[in-house]
Amino acid sequence: MFLSCGDALFDLFVDSDPDQNHIALSGAVGGSPLNVAIGLSRLGHESAYFTKLSTDPFGRRMSRHIASNNVGTSLCVQTDQNTTLAIVEKQIDGSAKYVFYTDNTADATLQLNDVPSTLPSDIKILHFASYSTVLADTGATLQKLASQEAERCAISYDPNLRLMVEPDIALWQHAFEAFGQHAFIIKASDEDVDALMGPGQYDAFLKRCIALGAQVAFVTRGPDGAMALDAHGNQAALPGVAITVEDTVGAGDTFQAAVLHWLVTHQHIEMSHESKARLGGQLDLNGCLHFALTAASITCTRRGADLPSLQDIQSQLA
Repeated sequence: MFLSCGDALFDLFVDSDPDQNHIALSGAVGGSPLNVAIGLSRLGHESAYFTKLSTDPFGRRMSRHIASNNVGTSLCVQTDQNTTLAIVEKQIDGSAKYVFYTDNTADATLQLNDVPSTLPSDIKILHFASYSTVLADTGATLQKLASQEAERCAISYDPNLRLMVEPDIALWQHAFEAFGQHAFIIKASDEDVDALMGPGQYDAFLKRCIALGAQVAFVTRGPDGAMALDAHGNQAALPGVAITVEDTVGAGDTFQAAVLHWLVTHQHIEMSHESKARLGGQLDLNGCLHFALTAASITCTRRGADLPSLQDIQSQLA
């Protein structure tokens, strides 16, 4: 089973109406690691989530949405604190511009004592991502969980920088090193790498991930596709899939879920009782990239983080 941890919010999309006196919003459940949890469930995996969930109207709808996607919430902490909100404005190229409201909200206030002393034994892979990894309380809590489970579970990590939530790049760099040392897989966007290491340092980023102990690392590059490096020194890069973009919300999360699906179904994650998970077998990086890029391209043709099912991806590949 997969356990994804962290952000749980509502994306509120700004209507494109040019009227200066009014603004119309339409909402959808979001949050990078939550998207991954739902994506994995739609790909046929047992999936669960760990966060602090609000009992406000947004939180109640979120809980129903999570349940309808067969994602378990038994580890979630209930609170009457408000749900985090993200205002999303679509740009001319289909990319998304965000403004976040996270002050004392539910997913931003996980505490160390919210971490279960032990996780259910069927949980084998943990995923962490985005602003929840750097916010003071929640970040420390998730780092504790990653450290606690690193020798029992494979760790997946996506820094997914949100500088409008936390502008201090040093905190993101610290989180990258902290989660990276436990990670089996690390994925970042080109924008993440530009912020963390400097413009265009994609090869250096991949090598740093492997040096930290990751078994495989990826950089996604929007319409330019993605590149990868594994612990055996194998490299790959593929161009993007040509599509008409509705928006890019959830594309990176779709890529992450698809890569995790590929690694598990092709039995590339070998668990060890003595150290963290190792890369097993001969990983077909080109095949993995092609599958993940195809999955992400489907999400880009839809509004918001509407991740594809396995049948959707297989139909597109066919």
